Amino acid sequence: MSQVEPAAAAGAGQTGGEGAVVPPDEGVGGGGDVATAEAQVAVVVSTSGDERRVEYGDDADNEGGEAATVQGSKEGTEELIRKVVYSEEAAYKLYCNYGHRMGFSIRKGKQTYFTGTKRIRTKDYFCSKEGLKEGEKLTDANFNDPHTRTNCRAMVRFRVNDHGEWKVIRLVSDHNHNLARPEERHLLRSARSLIAGQSSSVEAMVYAGYQVQGGAPQLPAGSTSAANNVENSKQHLLLGYGAMAKTLAVGTGDLQSLVSYLKSRANEDGMFYWDVQLDQSGRMTNFFWRDGRSRIDYDCFSDVVVFDSTYRLSKQNLICAPFVGVNHHWQTTMYGCALLADESMSAFVWLFKSFLESMGNRHPQSIFTNLDQVVSKAVEDVFPNTCHRIAHWHIQKNAHSRLGALNVSKVFNKMFTKCIQGCDSETEFEETWAQMIHEFKLQDNKWLKKFYKLKQKWCSALNKCTFDGGVEYEPQCDSMSNIFNNVADKLTSLSAIAVAVDKLSEDWREKELEEDTRCLQKPPACIIKHSDILNHAAKVYTHRIYKLFETDFLDGCGATKFKELPCEDNNTHHFEMTMQGRGSRVCTVRLNMSTMELSCSCSKFETMGLLCSHALKALSIKNICKIPESYILKRWTKDAKKWVFNPKQYESSYQECMDDDAAYGNYVMRYAYDLVTKSQGQEELRKALWETLESGEKELEKYLGNGTQYAPSYVA
Repeated sequence: MSQVEPAAAAGAGQTGGEGAVVPPDEGVGGGGDVATAEAQVAVVVSTSGDERRVEYGDDADNEGGEAATVQGSKEGTEELIRKVVYSEEAAYKLYCNYGHRMGFSIRKGKQTYFTGTKRIRTKDYFCSKEGLKEGEKLTDANFNDPHTRTNCRAMVRFRVNDHGEWKVIRLVSDHNHNLARPEERHLLRSARSLIAGQSSSVEAMVYAGYQVQGGAPQLPAGSTSAANNVENSKQHLLLGYGAMAKTLAVGTGDLQSLVSYLKSRANEDGMFYWDVQLDQSGRMTNFFWRDGRSRIDYDCFSDVVVFDSTYRLSKQNLICAPFVGVNHHWQTTMYGCALLADESMSAFVWLFKSFLESMGNRHPQSIFTNLDQVVSKAVEDVFPNTCHRIAHWHIQKNAHSRLGALNVSKVFNKMFTKCIQGCDSETEFEETWAQMIHEFKLQDNKWLKKFYKLKQKWCSALNKCTFDGGVEYEPQCDSMSNIFNNVADKLTSLSAIAVAVDKLSEDWREKELEEDTRCLQKPPACIIKHSDILNHAAKVYTHRIYKLFETDFLDGCGATKFKELPCEDNNTHHFEMTMQGRGSRVCTVRLNMSTMELSCSCSKFETMGLLCSHALKALSIKNICKIPESYILKRWTKDAKKWVFNPKQYESSYQECMDDDAAYGNYVMRYAYDLVTKSQGQEELRKALWETLESGEKELEKYLGNGTQYAPSYVA
């Protein structure tokens, strides 16, 4: 019988490049006889990445072996060891599946051949963090970076017998680094090819059951459809709104396929919400929908909402109007979307009420909209306690079409932009506006006169105490505009538009998950390594928010002049701060050392939720090396989504849950939905959740004195 070539046997005792291997005298590997080698499977169990104990199980075909005594998933390990495959590709896929289940990516290793042939005899696969990169120094900061090799010893070795059967003969199961969490595992490099065909439900709608044909998606067999008995013919639906009446080129089949799509989403997502407004004749006019994840995100980041009703679907003469916000990575997140037949007051009032109802009647602190009087009136009616702002990017776009030749004047554009977001006080704004009107002789410009009357809604100097989350400066706002314009321009059916909007939402969530993974793997690199306050910020903030904080810290410490003023209270310090190279503007900072209360006239913390460079300078002057807890806004931290459904963190919410059945039910359902979402796609997590629910049910039965089973036991 053929044996392993001498060259392969010589390297059998090496580690690092080929992973940990069983010593030749243990009877596996080396130049041993094939029959002898295949009689055993070696499993290495360790606690630090080094080999400390080698256990031998029986042959992989023997189910009584002890090879499954490893860390991690017992079922997954047993499947890997016992499985017989018949090709190199199948072996690679088998270990990829195992790695995906456990939370690590893999790389291909070396192979040996039958003597005198090119037929593979043994093949190794390693954890992707095997070995060390030349010249790379391992540190605490980069150890869990997915691109850093940590000399991890985890590996598997397949042996091929004369019958072409690939069997595992060696498995090193332990890793010396963090493994990916279940919700992050689809991001693993070697796992991506495995799950490429496992599209999200939204993508599946596009590529499988809802392929667009002739303008209307064809529903899968068995789908619930309100259009089953409706002729799918093109017709015009006249929607009566008096003076606002218009004819919409929407086919009955198109409307019904949209309804069927929304119904199917509701069937697969227990927290999916959708609503439709009917006219006086009972005809469908306006739609709104949001999925369960949007509700979860809104619970975490409901302080700011952006509503945009400027995307028109030219073919149907409808408006695509998304609700979006900003998450803890300063990324755009979807809260819901609407398709509107018109821009009437009644349509917007209905939509805003539907949105609020879907979000548990929780009002945002601020809502940004486009420049529209009807929208403004509807916001006042439905969101009376919410600060209504006009989005700056809409102002700039509107001004471009209204101001004609003035758009080419750099001086005018600079002054106009300063009026919107560059003034520090109301006085400065009024002076700048008056100067602009005078210099360019705009006293009779009707649009600017009307625009000025709305200054409370768009001038940043007049909104210094209102939180906006930095949405005015968030770069994704422009890209969002481009994306939705493309959706509106290119897609022809309503259901295809709904699918595209939901797919866009999934793409945004993918980016959020990538940032979550980055935050888990390592803290952001501090530009000043031994700065206590920067290290504190790096520990609590997400990567992107930390960089904003770091920029202000460097500005404060390296580019700010200060003068301390006398103060009657010995515990309070009063500073005047001037930024170098930025004019003569003075900001005043007050710091109370006993209460750690901070205030700055620039009001950045009030609007953005981050301390400004002036406040950070004051902390530095007084040798305060940590960010005061009251100035760490949870919505910007890595833990922004933790415990959001636990009412115990807020006494008022907890009391509400104890006193009100509806509030209690809402909290519990959202909590359960979040747990279900986290456990999807992982058998071990599903089993753990089922067991937890069954355990909880038993505890309830003790109190109720009822032995009835409410749910079936989990079947593995």
